[in-house]
Amino acid sequence: MAHEPGRAITWLDGEWHEGNPLALGPMTHGVWLGSVVFDGARAVQGLAPDLARHMARSCFSARFLGLEPMLTPVEIESLAWEGIHRFKPDAELYICPLFWADSGFALPDPASTRFALSVYEAPLPKSLGFSACLSSFRRPARDAAPTEAKAACLYPNVSRIVREAGEKGFDTAAVLDPCGNLAEFAYTNLFLVRQGVVHTPAINGTFLNGITRQRVIALLRDDGLEVVERAIAPSELMTADEIFATGNYAKLQPCLCYETRNLSPGPVYERACALYWDFAKRGG
Repeated sequence: MAHEPGRAITWLDGEWHEGNPLALGPMTHGVWLGSVVFDGARAVQGLAPDLARHMARSCFSARFLGLEPMLTPVEIESLAWEGIHRFKPDAELYICPLFWADSGFALPDPASTRFALSVYEAPLPKSLGFSACLSSFRRPARDAAPTEAKAACLYPNVSRIVREAGEKGFDTAAVLDPCGNLAEFAYTNLFLVRQGVVHTPAINGTFLNGITRQRVIALLRDDGLEVVERAIAPSELMTADEIFATGNYAKLQPCLCYETRNLSPGPVYERACALYWDFAKRGG
């Protein structure tokens, strides 16, 4: 789901800057040794669902990579709202806190941790759906990569998954974990529905337990639907009644084509969308 940012502002070194200020050089640890973590939240018409949880996760990810956040999640959330209010009330925005180390070698120097927060115009993708195939690449095991953090170093693997899918004529791909079970789509969490029951891969340390994923599961369960988190074989996508994805950038999207199968947005997906946006409008 590519995007072309519109107007952008970035909080860096104690003040707001227009656009994309230069902040990292070739000798910056985050550039050449990868000590960069980020998160992403959404603001749509003044609504910013789960903003606090996204800001808290950015601090968790930073500490997981050996960085030392100099701001609390509450302070970052306050900055985010300040940035949001610098745009028109009906703006559709992406909010991205970023931590990185300025120096270090094998280990990042925690004392050199820096922070930036970007807020920029990025229209919410319309719910037109997506196509997917099965990737030949896998998510790394938790003992092979910092999979519990939203770390920039994990995303080259995402890029090659999406590139491979595009070369086959698909938008994205379903990705397996190291054991051969479904993990997620390339950059969104995966759900399938069969006979009215919702199934989603159990969190096993190889992919992020997405904040939107958690919210949708809770909303569906509160609404009386059965949601099962378990190991799912890739073959189950070929017999599912519905397939959909959750993620912060596009929130919920239906899968309209998986491999050779054509699908339609189903009633569970439609219900999940309604529940999620009702939650957002309540100030979630």
